[in-house]
Amino acid sequence: MTRVWEWNRPVTVREVLEDLQKERSIAYTTVMTVLDNLHQKGWVRREAEGRAYRYEAVSTRAAYSAALMNEAWSASDNPAAALVAFFGMMSQEQRQALRDAVRMVQVDDRPVAAEEQPPAPEHSGEPAREEEPQAADEAPAGEGVEPGAEPGGKER
Repeated sequence: MTRVWEWNRPVTVREVLEDLQKERSIAYTTVMTVLDNLHQKGWVRREAEGRAYRYEAVSTRAAYSAALMNEAWSASDNPAAALVAFFGMMSQEQRQALRDAVRMVQVDDRPVAAEEQPPAPEHSGEPAREEEPQAADEAPAGEGVEPGAEPGGKER
């Protein structure tokens, strides 16, 4: 998923393969299988181009991160305490980014249209399906492992 997000445009298996092969040896069929699995799970959409497909992320990395934060926050038995603890872990730069984000949400304090709200993903690892991160109380839940990552932190 990281590679698809990095390209930030529809990509072919061959493009992802060549990108990954700069770092390690990997088979075409492995990349094709992973992209097909991501498609089956709803993480990417694909469009036929000749005999191949072009794959595109259905969610931004920012939206995925927001969903993870919302899931963690929602799981707390004391959300306020969880936020205080989280803010305490932030660097000064992160706190400033948070202040800026809160200002943006306050300026753009409009309800999210129904067509902008993605369906809540099941616990199958699906990401949020929106293009922009939402406020913490509106972001859907996501899984705790980055899409495309294998156990042990290895990227696919």
